[in-house]
Amino acid sequence: MIKLLFCFINSFILLFPLISNASEHIGFKRIHYDIHDGRPLDIAVWYATNNKQNSITIADNAIFDGSEVIADAVPKVKNTKSPLILLSHGYGGSWRSLSWLAHALAAKGYIVAAPNHPGTTGFDQNTEQSAKLWLRPQDLSKTIDALAENQTFSNIINLNQISAIGHSLGGWSVIALSGARFDTESFKKDCNKYSYLKACHLISELGLANSELNRNMSDPRIKAFVSLDAGLTRGFTIESLQKIKIPSLIIGAGVDIGDTNTQLESGYVQEFLPKSSSTYIIIPDAMHFSFIQICKSDAIDILNQEKEGEGEGIICKDGGSRNRSEIHREITHLIVDFLSKTFSNYKN
Repeated sequence: MIKLLFCFINSFILLFPLISNASEHIGFKRIHYDIHDGRPLDIAVWYATNNKQNSITIADNAIFDGSEVIADAVPKVKNTKSPLILLSHGYGGSWRSLSWLAHALAAKGYIVAAPNHPGTTGFDQNTEQSAKLWLRPQDLSKTIDALAENQTFSNIINLNQISAIGHSLGGWSVIALSGARFDTESFKKDCNKYSYLKACHLISELGLANSELNRNMSDPRIKAFVSLDAGLTRGFTIESLQKIKIPSLIIGAGVDIGDTNTQLESGYVQEFLPKSSSTYIIIPDAMHFSFIQICKSDAIDILNQEKEGEGEGIICKDGGSRNRSEIHREITHLIVDFLSKTFSNYKN
């Protein structure tokens, strides 16, 4: 199972960070945020720094390439406050899954924060938490609170320039955070028609029949969002999608892996979002896992040899002649261009 594999991978990374020299000055800090609500968050933060010491490599293991950061560095002093980007990982992933993107965006001057979502994180999977899916968007809201209360970041974040980016189930999370409303009954009926979609196989694990999911999960502090090959979107009501006014960038994978159809998932969202404020892009040679970390050269062989992971090498496959790093450069360019245009009219 892919989610079990992520559990092994993420646990390995957690235990064995690698010491190295940083090629770019990106600071990295871990925040443990607990407001005693039974759902404490482990949050990773990336940001620009002038520091050059205490370099480590994070999110690196036998399968994935990591990135070099400066641990607990002092943020770079700038004349203006920095925009904040929230990152939401997919089911069975962690903040490490989009660490490549966090690093690239921090290099562009953003402060990037990514929580591990309890219950749906690779090394922290339990049905009690995963079945409370409506708390996933709340995790992102709490991440804003955590940084706004943190001595390192509270005075350098522009709270008028907050955006959210999510991959797969993380894409669902940021769309809900931006105002989309779920309807469990409509989702159930839709699964009778499109039963092969991955989301329809997770009804029990994610509590997709629980009426709590129909609540408002939005946060008005979010001013823009980006979804990366989002899943579970067909449960969102048409009316609520039509009412989302903040700018959005919907990116889909052009190559279907069999249970995450871009036209049915990302295409469904884009169909009903206001055309004046939304952009829809399909990357023809991207597959669903093209949006996570770059795999090492022998990763596919290692994954396919795992006893419970036969065929799991798909997480390291892309759909064309380009390698994943080239696809990542395109994704980064699209996001940076979108956010630059979105916030050009906002004042610090």
